[in-house]
Amino acid sequence: MKKVLVSACLLGQRVRYDGRDARVQSRILARWQAEGRIVPFCPEVAGGLPTPRPPAELQGGDGWAVLAGGARVATREKDVTAAFLAGADAALHAARAAGVEVAVLKERSPSCASHFVYDGSFRGRLVAGRGVTAARLESEGIRVFSEEELEEADACLRALETPAGG
Repeated sequence: MKKVLVSACLLGQRVRYDGRDARVQSRILARWQAEGRIVPFCPEVAGGLPTPRPPAELQGGDGWAVLAGGARVATREKDVTAAFLAGADAALHAARAAGVEVAVLKERSPSCASHFVYDGSFRGRLVAGRGVTAARLESEGIRVFSEEELEEADACLRALETPAGG
């Protein structure tokens, strides 16, 4: 049975920057939990950041650019790129240890976003891009979906479990 790495905040853990969760009520997540598939993970906490913590945004590019050394993650006061990179590496380690091939991560997060991130201005403006952890997982062949794509993630998981030619 394939496991799925899921952002801990989506499962009700109070690990977001503001000390809250981003719980998603979903029959798919409920089924995955009942089946024992879920590997809950918060890369920002795993990277050593406290909860609550100042909001952080990507500056100079998205997660791919951070991985390449051409962008950073910062709060209004300081650079927190090292913590985000450590969290991304910890997420990859947890995913590999559990045999994860699919992840469902929090959209619009500087760590977890799969489609949109904040632009680094702290003005609430979104731009297309990946978070640091999402980019790290994808760079290693793990399919990343947002909480808004649970049907697609479930279909991907089912396809991975279907024997070839079956």
